[in-house]
Amino acid sequence: MKFTLSWLREHLDFTASLDDITAKLNMIGLEVESIHNPADKLKGFRVGKILEAHRHPDADRLQVCTVAAGGDYERVQVVCGAPNARAGLHVIFAPPGTYIPGSDITIKAGKIRGQESGGMLCSLRELGLGEESDGIAELPENVVLGQPYADFAKLDDPVVEIAITPNRGDALSIRGIARDLAAGGIGHLKPWLVDTVEGDFPSPIQWKIDYSQACPYVVGRLIRGVRNRPSPDWLRRRLEAVGVKPISALVDVTNYLTFDLGRPLHVFDAAKLSGDTLTLTRAARETFHGLDGNDHVLGTDDLVIVDNAGVQSLAGIVGGEGSSVTEHTTDVFVESALFDAVRIALAGRRLGIHTDARQRFERGVDPALALSGLEAATGMILDLCGGEASEIVSAGEVPNWQRDAWLRFERIETLGGVKIDPDDAVRSLEHLGFAVLERDEDRARFAVPSWRNDVATGVVLDQAPHLDPDRATNAAAEVHAIEAECDLLEEVLRLYGLDAIPPQPLPMANVVPAPALDMRQARHGVLRRLCAGRGLTETVGFSFVSHQDATLFGQAMESLRLLNPIASDLNQLRPTPLVNLVRAWQRNAARGYEDAALFEIGPAFGPQGQSFILAGLRGGSTPRWPGVAAHGMSVWDAKADLTAALDALRVPAEALMVTADAPSHYHPGRSGLVRQGPKNVLGAFGELHPSVARDMGIDGTLVAFELYLDDVPLPKNRRRQAPKLSPFQPVHRDFAFLVGPEVEAQSVLRAARGAERNLITDVRLFDVYTGAPLEEGVRSLGIEVVLQPVQASLTDAEIDAVSEKIVAAVAKATGATLRR
Repeated sequence: MKFTLSWLREHLDFTASLDDITAKLNMIGLEVESIHNPADKLKGFRVGKILEAHRHPDADRLQVCTVAAGGDYERVQVVCGAPNARAGLHVIFAPPGTYIPGSDITIKAGKIRGQESGGMLCSLRELGLGEESDGIAELPENVVLGQPYADFAKLDDPVVEIAITPNRGDALSIRGIARDLAAGGIGHLKPWLVDTVEGDFPSPIQWKIDYSQACPYVVGRLIRGVRNRPSPDWLRRRLEAVGVKPISALVDVTNYLTFDLGRPLHVFDAAKLSGDTLTLTRAARETFHGLDGNDHVLGTDDLVIVDNAGVQSLAGIVGGEGSSVTEHTTDVFVESALFDAVRIALAGRRLGIHTDARQRFERGVDPALALSGLEAATGMILDLCGGEASEIVSAGEVPNWQRDAWLRFERIETLGGVKIDPDDAVRSLEHLGFAVLERDEDRARFAVPSWRNDVATGVVLDQAPHLDPDRATNAAAEVHAIEAECDLLEEVLRLYGLDAIPPQPLPMANVVPAPALDMRQARHGVLRRLCAGRGLTETVGFSFVSHQDATLFGQAMESLRLLNPIASDLNQLRPTPLVNLVRAWQRNAARGYEDAALFEIGPAFGPQGQSFILAGLRGGSTPRWPGVAAHGMSVWDAKADLTAALDALRVPAEALMVTADAPSHYHPGRSGLVRQGPKNVLGAFGELHPSVARDMGIDGTLVAFELYLDDVPLPKNRRRQAPKLSPFQPVHRDFAFLVGPEVEAQSVLRAARGAERNLITDVRLFDVYTGAPLEEGVRSLGIEVVLQPVQASLTDAEIDAVSEKIVAAVAKATGATLRR
């Protein structure tokens, strides 16, 4: 919300400085966002007069002028190229050192074609105040030479912009701002009374309301015989100062009252209306061409004003171009109405229309101003455009806005944290327009003014003088009464000054507070740090994907399909965050960044409901290093990521096993499931299935992993003993076993590990071989076994005995034979 100091003086009688005003605005909650004085960029420009002017001896299009501009510039020579430069003309003079905002130059004294020039004669465009012109600005005769041009043009008028919170619709008017300043001790609020304009004839246009939920009350009148001319300078200057472009007197009057009183209005060209009735009704599914120059497709909940020809206005938001006023308009119909704030906000948001009227209606306007706002507009139109006004016509009724609220004085200290004298508290509310209805030593009841629709409805509870919920006969009334009391308390504290409230320390707790995150939530942070350390970048995706993508990554259940998606390609709850990662990698690859590694911790949805999954994805190639060539991602990269995540969650490696039955979106021969026992699946890893990649338009190999966080058990709360270090060297032995195609490597590793648990500390697979001279279907699995002696070094006989146990255990468990 913007306002100027001169405009503020129309409602507030004050002598305070600009600094005092802005400080008070910040203190009372109307935060100052910016201060701009148009005169700041016009420093140096002054009013002057051309005493003499003759043609330049060496340039036909230049004139050498003698200018008087007061002070040090009684007679100064200026070379000017303007065709209208002539003796006796009053002009705008810029002495040397003046910055010209319209040309982005700074004037310097010098010579032009051999003639001295000590300044510049300017046009309004060069000052940044007007359009392109053929000559310099011509000022009237009654000017003071040497006067700063900003003072002459009345541009030394600071513009203050404040931030408005959604609940303060009354502060979207200059009168509302003046009222708050007066209540805060800056000046005195001037009374505002509007003269009633008696109608000279019956209005030929009537109102009808068919959508009372959206518009409970509307008034209007016809004004005939008007002349729609440009607005006077004072009105144009005020609108331009607050960022509104002047259009014509009729339109400017409505814009002026929107800012001045917070009362939006609209004027129709009566000659362009069809029929004798304007109806407020629901829109059909139709297209409306607004004054903003755009076509808008209206919904059935949108409120419109229609005549016999169709929609003429999107009520409370924007008028229609078909009934707009022009310079040829002679008869106008003026509308002033009350609209439902929620419906205006929803319609404006859906259609993407932002107007000053919408901004005020969606925050709530003063219901008592509907009729007086129309009278104010009538008076201004008659003054500026002439004509005669009809009688006022209306439809509906003004809603019952009268309400009251209680304030208990002791609550100021117990809730507000500061002791304020009851008389001062009452006085503050009275300055804001709250009238005292009754008062005793402990509390007071106030009538809430019409413009403060943010104050909740108060209810008098005869049986509960202290608003005790246990004694209230009506729980809803109790809540309203407490809300209203808190609103009054907020107003008292706001005017007292929130920065003046002394800080109060929080009470010391006698116990250590519980952690903010439980163990399951805390390990999300552990996994984020792990993945980031392994070179993956975190993403945050929608929980919605397309139905087609969800089908590729699992069951796209109809029960998880959205009936009202925010976009057509976000119509299914995702079965895994991996869907989003694949699409994110695809977008990166399309922009030339294929070597992307991504991860997300987020919800997934399936037959058992919602669960959390850590999903990771790698694509492209590894970086090149000296002596190490780049290579593509493989299934082992995904397995390494998943294994590192399980290790970070303290899942014992010896309790894990890998099976080949990964979900269908993985490559069937290059993937696996990690299990803790035969039934508990902890995660999956592998290459993305080629058909899935092809259906998603991806060319290349992607590897991924998924960790099902809800299935990973929490570590047991027992002390972890540090491993005992042995002084003896470990012994490494390699074995190669021949197995059939049905034997899993995991079975071989598990059998070898269990052959001698007191000595064997690690078993790992290091080779898989098929081909000649092995028979078809037979694989050779090479495993490394680590033996760690504890009491003494192992002898050859002891090592051979353990080796025989390993061979026997593997043969018994899998049928494998030792390769010779």
